[in-house]
Amino acid sequence: MVDDIAKFTALYHGSLIPLHACLVGLTWILHDYLITLEDEIRYIWSQKRGLSKFLFLWIRYYSLALLLFDVTQIHLFTKPGITSDTVCVAMDSIIRVVGAISLWSIEIIMQMRVYALYGCSRRVALFNGTLFLASIAAFLWILIHNAQKRGAVIAEAIHLPLPGCPSIHSGVEWLQWVPATAFEGILFGFALFKTLKTAASRVMRKTTLSLYSVLLRDNLFYFFAIALLLIFNNLMVVGITKIPWFSYSPFHAAMGILTTRMLINLRKAMVETEMMFDQTTNAGSSGGRIARNRKLHSAKSTAETWHAATVASSADGVGSRA
Repeated sequence: MVDDIAKFTALYHGSLIPLHACLVGLTWILHDYLITLEDEIRYIWSQKRGLSKFLFLWIRYYSLALLLFDVTQIHLFTKPGITSDTVCVAMDSIIRVVGAISLWSIEIIMQMRVYALYGCSRRVALFNGTLFLASIAAFLWILIHNAQKRGAVIAEAIHLPLPGCPSIHSGVEWLQWVPATAFEGILFGFALFKTLKTAASRVMRKTTLSLYSVLLRDNLFYFFAIALLLIFNNLMVVGITKIPWFSYSPFHAAMGILTTRMLINLRKAMVETEMMFDQTTNAGSSGGRIARNRKLHSAKSTAETWHAATVASSADGVGSRA
């Protein structure tokens, strides 16, 4: 009897934590949205319609919608009579799929960036594309396997007076995000290798930080941050961290914020480079102007090449370079 009460108490408190954590995630992404909205209007809205603009807006507003969905479904399920075996099993899979769509969208952008970093190498694109599809297939297989077992996992707790679906993790549920984590690790490896190679070249040539270096730096930071988030997520499910499960909301918010900030920063860097290019063209001595123009033109061409290979359609033209 005492053991049953202890188990119920643990489940009850475990179900309360996501109710608060999802609000933290929503508040975080809304705060970031408001403080970066001016940059979005200045650097993104001014672009012509094209793939680059679409991808940014998709990540930006899908992330916001995803956090609203998280908060709504978690709090809605606290009402009596809403939860059941079927509903909880179905919603568990739905939550994972809508989160995976966000992650897959971000991974597509990052594959394009790696593709550009490696000189538009088709081998790199094919290799990463194949692994990406394999990670999606593995995710779906594990999702179906877990969904089939989910009913039995929560059978004893589903009829308890809990605020929402039981927060229970067991079986091979920890494998759910392993394919995505492994794929992110590979992308991080590509970015790290290019960063080290470029850094060594800069040291030998004693050159200053260029726009291309900013691109590499952001890549490295992004890949590292997302990989850490996925690893931490897996460790929480397994229970190694001893941290109670607090829902996917903070993870969803972090991924959306990291990606949109990265894209805004790159667009901002490109605009500033163009302004410097224009100013240098109209000022300075003939010899110095030519030398500076060559450096700025190189940085500008690098950004244009990356943008064309990653997030811009041919119709974007000059107005959509990032």
